[in-house]
Amino acid sequence: MKVIIHGASGKMGAEVVKLVKSGYQNSEIYALVDEQLNNSDTDKTYSDLAFCVKGADVIIDFSHRSLTAKLCKYAEKTNTPLIIATTGQTAEELELIKETAKEVPVFYSGNMSIGIVLLIELAKKAVSVMPDADVEIVETHHNRKLDAPSGTALMIADGIKEVRENATTVYGRSGHQKRELNEIGIHSLRLGDVIGEHQVIIATDTQTLTLKHRAHARSLFAESAIKAAKYLTEQKAGLYNMKDMLKNEKN
Repeated sequence: MKVIIHGASGKMGAEVVKLVKSGYQNSEIYALVDEQLNNSDTDKTYSDLAFCVKGADVIIDFSHRSLTAKLCKYAEKTNTPLIIATTGQTAEELELIKETAKEVPVFYSGNMSIGIVLLIELAKKAVSVMPDADVEIVETHHNRKLDAPSGTALMIADGIKEVRENATTVYGRSGHQKRELNEIGIHSLRLGDVIGEHQVIIATDTQTLTLKHRAHARSLFAESAIKAAKYLTEQKAGLYNMKDMLKNEKN
């Protein structure tokens, strides 16, 4: 599986590079793309996707949401499956991802962790069993993360809304007003070098249930991204996520 690693110089990109170089999931580097790299066909490094010729089996992106349009254009032009593992996309960029998925396979997820998928399913089950419970989500990341709340926190909230259809999201709390039942509070902490921690707190007047997921190493997300890449190369055009991949593994 020949992989273009987009955002190769970042912390997550470097983790993907390390795993692909080791041959994880029978992968190999087709090209490394990052604005900090020099263009070199010999070293397979490029500062922009525009310099990268067609031929890869898949693109794994850990760059920045501002490059979404460029990624989608390249993927569609070269008919290359695309993994987008960045977060914080605007409504317009999300719509562009959906349009691109009509032409090529696209895998988009706010979090590349299997544990987060399980957390969401557990939260949905708990909220459905405890319909009168208050629900709050607390996410913690390193102090360099740009988007807040995290894409993962939004994924969790969207999952809970599937079983609590009238729920609304509230970002942080201030002022002088009481909490409403159908609110899902989302709170963002930015501290040190925390890789990622998400808590879902579900509470009634008599009990509290706390579900927590903590990422211990960035390699977790790199491993999942490469697994997603292998899965995506076997799919037809469409929009896929972690849930789809796990369902496929069960079958």
